[in-house]
Amino acid sequence: MTSTLISSVLSSSIFPTEYRSWVRIPAFSISGVSNVRVVKRRRLKIVAKSLDLPLLPFGMSEVLVPTETKTLHLYEARYLALLEESMKRKKNMFVHFILDPISISEKATEASFAARYGCLVLIENVERLDIGALVSIRGAGRVKISKFLGAEPYLSGVVRPIQDRFNYESSNEITSKISKLKESIKNLNSLEIKLKAPEDSLLQTRLFNSLKWAENEPPEECEESFFPSLQERLSFAAFQPVSGSTQSELSRLQLEKLKAMDIKDTMERLKLSMGLIKENISSIAAKLAIQSLDIH
Repeated sequence: MTSTLISSVLSSSIFPTEYRSWVRIPAFSISGVSNVRVVKRRRLKIVAKSLDLPLLPFGMSEVLVPTETKTLHLYEARYLALLEESMKRKKNMFVHFILDPISISEKATEASFAARYGCLVLIENVERLDIGALVSIRGAGRVKISKFLGAEPYLSGVVRPIQDRFNYESSNEITSKISKLKESIKNLNSLEIKLKAPEDSLLQTRLFNSLKWAENEPPEECEESFFPSLQERLSFAAFQPVSGSTQSELSRLQLEKLKAMDIKDTMERLKLSMGLIKENISSIAAKLAIQSLDIH
């Protein structure tokens, strides 16, 4: 698990209401994109090894994985400033991360927390409202927050990409596993559509939407070094809520997403994905059977 440990003192300046009694991040001098290297392909290209980006904190129950979508309602001035900065100067990117309170010792007088499960996000759509904005985001790839740069008017920091170790010896096995995963996701998508009421029916579910996004080439605005491989992207696609999920099922999904974010081996995550998809297929099939009995 990658995390950044931060000691804090009481403040009310930066975090959502539920965190305001805990933390204040010390200010650092803000720099631009740093630590770059030149890679020779068809032409010379600057590839960022780190980026400084706005950071948006969430609780442990709201981890975001690559390929996943989420809609945020931003209305506080500091978060609207974060949105404007991301859109105008950061290529529609910021970082979604988990703020995890931890205890150092019983004698500690200051609250402490760890910044974990960072996910680089792309802003896909913004709908302006009378109060704030609805912002649709997409998880692109895992990142580690290596340094906090400032706290006003919003958090910002230096982040580095986290990607799976690639094992060439298992490449054929990974290809086979991905093929099976894609077929299983398509089967589950069909079952989900059948489960929906006719007026709510869609041609694709969140699960299938994540799969299709994972299969596409990296968006032009996304830094190449921060965008995972095709195999890694596909291994995350299964970790989406399915139709009719109970609170218990959603809670279990959160635990599976935490495991998926911690894993550094694509094959291991694919196995976790297949297990989750099989369970969801069984669950949706059972709900369809009950739905059929109710209709008749």
